[in-house]
Amino acid sequence: MSSSLYRTNSELVLCCYVNATTHVQVARITNIANWYFERVVFPGQRLIFEAPVMAKLEIHTGTAISSILSETIDCEKLQLTTSFHTYSANLA
Repeated sequence: MSSSLYRTNSELVLCCYVNATTHVQVARITNIANWYFERVVFPGQRLIFEAPVMAKLEIHTGTAISSILSETIDCEKLQLTTSFHTYSANLA
């Protein structure tokens, strides 16, 4: 997150992705310079993360011998509501 485009946390959005498949998936953000995000998401797992609003989450579905880019989702569409973010911040 060393890019000068992202100087404050206010430029990030809290996002949620759910793996509704029966396959292991890998979630990646690759369209933001100087930004690394890659997580394994198991079937039924909920992934909550912060990312720049213009980021795109790539979902790669794994099989026994390969991985296929299944979909690309705008992080803006995965954004959680402000009330959830406020609630989770109060728990900390």
